[in-house]
Amino acid sequence: MRRVFALVVVLSFTPQLHAADVEAGKAKVAAVCATCHGQNGISVSDAIPNLAGQRATYIENQLRLYKDGIRKGPNAAHPAAIMNAMAAQLSPAQIADVAAYFASLPGPVPGGAKSEQLPNVAKTHLVFPENYKATFVKYHTINFPATKQVRYYFANRAAVEAAKAGRPVPDGAYILAEVHAAKLDADGKPVTGADGFYVADKPLLYTAMATGAGWGRDVPEALRNGNWNYAVFNMEKQHRPINQAECFACHKPLDTTSYLFTLKQIADSK
Repeated sequence: MRRVFALVVVLSFTPQLHAADVEAGKAKVAAVCATCHGQNGISVSDAIPNLAGQRATYIENQLRLYKDGIRKGPNAAHPAAIMNAMAAQLSPAQIADVAAYFASLPGPVPGGAKSEQLPNVAKTHLVFPENYKATFVKYHTINFPATKQVRYYFANRAAVEAAKAGRPVPDGAYILAEVHAAKLDADGKPVTGADGFYVADKPLLYTAMATGAGWGRDVPEALRNGNWNYAVFNMEKQHRPINQAECFACHKPLDTTSYLFTLKQIADSK
């Protein structure tokens, strides 16, 4: 019985027979993978693994696990959840092609070229909304236990009116979140107020997303979130460098809710 079970497990993780096409894999990498992992398999961030020279079988098996939802993250922002969204766009044959292409590449070298798409996902059209306290609606609060943070969410009138009317959120919508460190007690645990949310202590930064006409034009289709762009601002309201590819991938599955995790909360705001 154990031998039979072991054989089933092995077969379940054995790539399907497919004559992998390296050139087809290269084209698919350019469309889906390159903005994070680099066209040459050298990632655009220290937090993202290099895939150049990795074994094809390993890459193929991992992509299949992500595609089938066997390997998944605990929340939508987790790297594994982002990979679920990316792998879902690949057929089994395309997975084999992508794996073969990455496996054909030499390993990382110092100063290796990054993705040609990196400039398109590193730039953002967002500017800080100076008067948001007076003109936006505060519609939501979320505790983040892992980072001991509390975030306050604001939406402008364009977003609120569309959400309340049940219409897709239009160009001109802007969502801003204030990120605060939570006040900690003597044991280093966040202090919770009567409303169930952490008591805010030190403000840390702002995260933002907004949509404008044509903003998605240069974003690869595999990542594009309509015309949404993303940004992180420091407390001086200046841009912090980000790779929007991670934001795009995280929000990509939310096309039916205008790419927003909090559309319902916006619609329910007062």
